[in-house]
Amino acid sequence: MTVLGTGVAYGLATLFAMFSGMPIAFALGAVAVVFMAIYMPSASLDTVTQNVYEEMASITLLSIPLFILKGAAIGKSRAGQDLYSALHAWLHRIPGGLGVANVFACALFAAMAGSSPATCSAIGSAGIPEMRKRGYSGGFAAGIIAAGGTLGILLPPSITMILFAVAAEKSLGRLFLAGIGPGLLLVSLFGIYAVIRFRREYEAARAIYDTTGQGSAILMHDEFTLAQKFSTLPRV
Repeated sequence: MTVLGTGVAYGLATLFAMFSGMPIAFALGAVAVVFMAIYMPSASLDTVTQNVYEEMASITLLSIPLFILKGAAIGKSRAGQDLYSALHAWLHRIPGGLGVANVFACALFAAMAGSSPATCSAIGSAGIPEMRKRGYSGGFAAGIIAAGGTLGILLPPSITMILFAVAAEKSLGRLFLAGIGPGLLLVSLFGIYAVIRFRREYEAARAIYDTTGQGSAILMHDEFTLAQKFSTLPRV
C-alpha cells in the first residue's frame, strides 16, 4: 500500500474508532498500535511500552490524573456549593455580590482542581440556579460562570500548563508563577463587570417596578448575621 493509502486508511480507522464511542485517548492509541504492528517491524512495538513507562514515571505528568481525580471528587461533593454559599454570605452587601461570589468561587475552585470544565460544573450547578432564583438574567448567570471557568487553565495548578511545560520542556514552576498575575487581574475584571452588570439589571427592574408595580427577585436583599457568616467557614 502506498503512503497516501496508508494515511487515508489510518485516518478512516481513527474516525471509525472515535465515532464508535471509544474514548479518544484509547481510540488514538489502539489504532496507532494496530497500524504499527501491520506496517512496521515488530521491534518497533518495543518503543510503545518504553514510551508508556517513561511517561508514567514522569512525576510532572502524574499530577494530571491526580488533579482530575481531586476535581471530580470535589465536583461530586457539596464542596463547591459550600464554598459558593460562604462567599455569598460574606459578599452579599456588595452590589452584585452573588455574581462576585461566583467569580471568587470559580477562582478558588480552579486553584484546587486546575480544570475549566470541572470548575464550571462544580460552581455552576449551585451558582446559576441561585442567581436565576434571585432575578439575575439567564445570560448574566451563565456568562459569569463560563467566564470564571476559564480561570481553571490560567490559575496554578493548571493542567494545560503542565502539558505545555512537558511538551516544550519549560519550567513548570515559572509557568505557574506567570499565571498568578493575569489570573488575579481577570478575577478583578470579572468581579467589576459583575457589579456593573448587576447595577444595570437592578435599575431596569426598579424602573419596571416604579411604573407597573411588578416586582422582581433582584430587588430583594439577603441579610446574614455575623454568626451565620462564621458558621459557613468551617465547611470551607
